[in-house]
Amino acid sequence: MILAILEHTPLWVWAVFGAVILLGLLQTRTRDVNIARATILPVVMILLSLSTVIGAFGRIPFAWVAWASGVALSMALAGKAVAVRGASRSAQPGYLHVPGSFVPVILIFALFMTKYSAGIVLAMNPALALNTGVAITLSLVYGAFSGLFWARARSLRSVLGQYA
Repeated sequence: MILAILEHTPLWVWAVFGAVILLGLLQTRTRDVNIARATILPVVMILLSLSTVIGAFGRIPFAWVAWASGVALSMALAGKAVAVRGASRSAQPGYLHVPGSFVPVILIFALFMTKYSAGIVLAMNPALALNTGVAITLSLVYGAFSGLFWARARSLRSVLGQYA
């Protein structure tokens, strides 16, 4: 069964997987980045999460509420745990000196695997997309990932005094 799932996974999914893991691995290096670039990856991950909720569960209003609740809960309960530690202003104005971390790789991998697994389950049983419990649970999880990504971006923005 697992082999059949892997064989039927479109090639573009593996390309996306490789790209997001590469982006995550780039985050493991200490580097100087401007605030816009430091915010792009979290925003892309948030949009991926939200687009999944809209695409899979857009007809279930509670899915939106669950997604927003996941964002708020993860930022409140785990935001500090995933915050970027040791970031400082760079010598270049508007730039940050950001230490490398494996946290983005872990978050990216976990979000991808959640999305991939949910996609498999929903492809095998499309009726689950109309199940309110499934929609709320997955939307909450996707929202939680979004909150964690934004908490990381927010911690970087706070170094330059740009709160969001």
